Amino acid sequence: MMAFLASDEMLGTFVPIAVYWIYSGIYVMLDDLNEYRLHTKAEEEKKNIVSKGTVVKGVLLQQAFQIAISLLLFTFKNSDRSFILRQPSLQVIFLQFIVAMVVMDTWQYFMHRLLHMNKFLYKHIHSKHHALVVPYPYGAMYNHLLEGLILDIIGGVLSFLVSGMTPRTAIYFFSFTAIKSVDDHSAMWLPGNLLHVFFNNNSAYHDIHHQLYGTKYNFSQPFFVTWDKILGTHMPFTLEKRKEGGFEARPIKKINWS
Repeated sequence: MMAFLASDEMLGTFVPIAVYWIYSGIYVMLDDLNEYRLHTKAEEEKKNIVSKGTVVKGVLLQQAFQIAISLLLFTFKNSDRSFILRQPSLQVIFLQFIVAMVVMDTWQYFMHRLLHMNKFLYKHIHSKHHALVVPYPYGAMYNHLLEGLILDIIGGVLSFLVSGMTPRTAIYFFSFTAIKSVDDHSAMWLPGNLLHVFFNNNSAYHDIHHQLYGTKYNFSQPFFVTWDKILGTHMPFTLEKRKEGGFEARPIKKINWS
């Protein structure tokens, strides 16, 4: 029993959740840095139609659901622990990360786009996430349970299986994914943020998508912008300083409202 509780599979379930809240907490502590915000606090309070307490409860429910699914999968998984999977070389782990990122991006792009294009699915499932017009860090996982199953759980399983990563590598991959998701929903543009250096899909890019004019654009998540560019849903932006402080991401293409 103790071996199971300390297994890489269990750590891969709980560590990313802890990372999610720790990284979100860091952003919460930086919340008063108005000169780096993409929206004013007044705009956040005016546009968002759910309370932060409701969002916290929704995220905790989503994470509890993910834990339950994980434990269910472990129950049916062959638990033969007569051998220990050896970690591959760093080069192989790096390649597995890239493969997993591509698989997750591909799955989430098409499922995310479907949730927008199908009016029934958007109204009854995905609109919950877009109740946060002005996103904030710990709201990244504020989703309908079915959306969490489709995008996050199935997308995560596919990334894990196709990449061939070990459960130990998965701890790091899904923790990184949690960090990336929180950062993309931070609605902040901090100087020196390495995620903005290495990824064009960042907080400003995803902020465009959360605005009422942007729901037909920038479906790609959480890593690259490739599918948006290939399939014509890419909305480039400029980042401009606001007079009252902070930044504003503005689209530079004509908006299709139809």
